[in-house]
Amino acid sequence: MFDVEKIRRDFPILGKKMNGKSLVYLDSAATSQKPRKVINAISRYYRNYNANTHSGVYKIAEEATEDYIRSKKKVAKFIGASEWEEIIYTRNTTESINLVARTWAEQNIQKGDHILITEMEHHSNVVPWIMLAKRKGAVLDYIKLGDDKASLDEAGVDEQLAKRPKLVSITHCSNVLGTIVDVKAIAEKAHKFGAKVLVDGAQSVPHMGVDVKNLDCDFFVFSGHKMLAPMGIGVLYAKRELLEEMPPFLGGGDMIRTVLQQDFTLNDIPWKFEAGTQHIDGGIALGVAVDYLKKIGMENVREHEKALTLYTLERLSKITGVEVFGLPSQDIDRRGGVVAFDITGVHPHDVATIFDQEGVAIRAGHHCAMPLVVDILKKPALSRMSFYIYNNESDIDKVIEAIAIVKKKFKISDTLKP
Repeated sequence: MFDVEKIRRDFPILGKKMNGKSLVYLDSAATSQKPRKVINAISRYYRNYNANTHSGVYKIAEEATEDYIRSKKKVAKFIGASEWEEIIYTRNTTESINLVARTWAEQNIQKGDHILITEMEHHSNVVPWIMLAKRKGAVLDYIKLGDDKASLDEAGVDEQLAKRPKLVSITHCSNVLGTIVDVKAIAEKAHKFGAKVLVDGAQSVPHMGVDVKNLDCDFFVFSGHKMLAPMGIGVLYAKRELLEEMPPFLGGGDMIRTVLQQDFTLNDIPWKFEAGTQHIDGGIALGVAVDYLKKIGMENVREHEKALTLYTLERLSKITGVEVFGLPSQDIDRRGGVVAFDITGVHPHDVATIFDQEGVAIRAGHHCAMPLVVDILKKPALSRMSFYIYNNESDIDKVIEAIAIVKKKFKISDTLKP
């Protein structure tokens, strides 16, 4: 049974006061809070076996190495990878995407080749491909949104794939709209045209069950800090045959087997992509975060967020002057726990400031998706709340109270819709 009140007690920060009010944290799409087990795992590493991995033959170095590799095995199993060697640790989703851009894509994309992304991508899945296209003389194409401004245009998917892109790089779940994309269907179509497929799972892995083999994506990327782990640890999954072919991204210790004055030989995967000292405690803590989520059950995480999103959409639908973006409540199976909204006549930064005064932490701005927010949705910025395992209906009730305060301060009618 999913017990949100019991879960909340695992997160020390939720006992914090913000401007004299109990903290309501609704910005988990930016970064999640951390449970005691993860915090304690970091502390335990530094207290008991702080040492560099791989090269040490003394006991605490061996213990650090074993825990670091064990965490990769946990991550591999968590996302359905065939083997732990297919898991590369990076700093974050952004670095994982850039690693692919600077290795596989640098080798395989030539002048005139097409790269395909969507109009709902995070900047981290836009800018590396703009940079690559400029370097290589390639063409960057976009799958457009449909008339609902919330889901991909199906005809547009087929139209763009007909151009035979070398790479399709798509979000699994939009960090603005909350739209869950059917990446499995797109990957199946893309592979028929010979394309490789990268999936940005930053907003999916923390919130739902993911099986990379079932999705049949070639690359899959996500960040630890959005799924209860610390900042600075990210993941790149790639099919083994691709990793074997890809050149290293960085040079230095660990990514080599031998070094001569004028040459070197590469280490095995995954180490050939992890040059230098890695974020060892971050990797170990990521494994603990995976354990925590597995104990809850990802199907329970998903159902909790669906219920909370439905409750939020229902409450907001009765307030005049509030525009909500994304798919409607009847499409909740295709929507994650993200709700972007706009209060007519009030800039989102003012909304977030007043919310902060009431102890409610939300995000305001472009959400690192300026082409979507400004060009497609035609808004200078948006307010956004995003949910996780520790949020409850009481948090949403406080949002509704904060909206009433915003409208009162800006002299906007707070009449409820019938």
